[in-house]
Amino acid sequence: MTAARRHRAAGPLFVAPFLTLFLLLFLAPLGYAAYLSLFQNRLIGGNVFVGLDNYTQALRDPQLLHGVGRVALFFVIQVPLMLLLALLFALALDSGLLRLARVIRLGIFVPYAVPSVVAALMWGYLYGPDFGPFAQLSRDLGLPAPDFLSDGWMLGSLANIVTWEFVGYNMIILYAALRTIPQELYEAAAMDGAGAWRIAWSVKLPALRPALLLTLLFSVIGSFQLFNEPNLLMKIAPDVISSSYTANLYAYSLAFTGQQVNYAATVSFLLGLVIVIASYAVLLTANRRRTP
Repeated sequence: MTAARRHRAAGPLFVAPFLTLFLLLFLAPLGYAAYLSLFQNRLIGGNVFVGLDNYTQALRDPQLLHGVGRVALFFVIQVPLMLLLALLFALALDSGLLRLARVIRLGIFVPYAVPSVVAALMWGYLYGPDFGPFAQLSRDLGLPAPDFLSDGWMLGSLANIVTWEFVGYNMIILYAALRTIPQELYEAAAMDGAGAWRIAWSVKLPALRPALLLTLLFSVIGSFQLFNEPNLLMKIAPDVISSSYTANLYAYSLAFTGQQVNYAATVSFLLGLVIVIASYAVLLTANRRRTP
């Protein structure tokens, strides 16, 4: 084999392991799930091909629609607050004015290293109306204990857990983006008389737009995949969190509790479609704002 042929063959050989795993672990299960979503397991007749009937049923399913709507509300409440906190922390760390900046940065990032299951269990204990510290402190002060696990508070309680987990992750992305800004831009702005606030507004924030868009896309995907936190809190608040509280939890309950594998595959595909549409809407909005 000539040197030129060896060079041409090197690329596909290097890519082949990834493509093989991508095919076996992603495309093949996705194709199998799509296949399952076109069938129904009936008492008479067994597994019967029904075409798009499962999708028609899912689009009229009130439990699925309420779950998607609840997650959309969660996204509207939680994501702006989380990204704002991450941005403020990143700007504060990049300013160089904080003492023990490395310790503070590590302290903010550490919750991301805590598994979501452990975080949900920990906050579930803190929210507890009987033995939780907030309830005990309220009783000691003669005040009514806050019911963080009630229907009116639950979405905010979940948002607090997710925010606590992922503020540090998003902060690291934004902080890394800030560190790539050329120092010459700061020096030029300072020579023009810009102060710290003006530099942050006119130099740092525009440079952070790609990183903010990235964190927003991750947040869209993560919000609609909300599962661990409501699944664990459901054990201590079963009257508030049902098996269809979120779309992801609904699909899981259909597959592993209700044994409706075909319908669960349909719900999962529709949830994936919602995520794609939401992500595309975010990208389209960002591109339109960027275009003069």
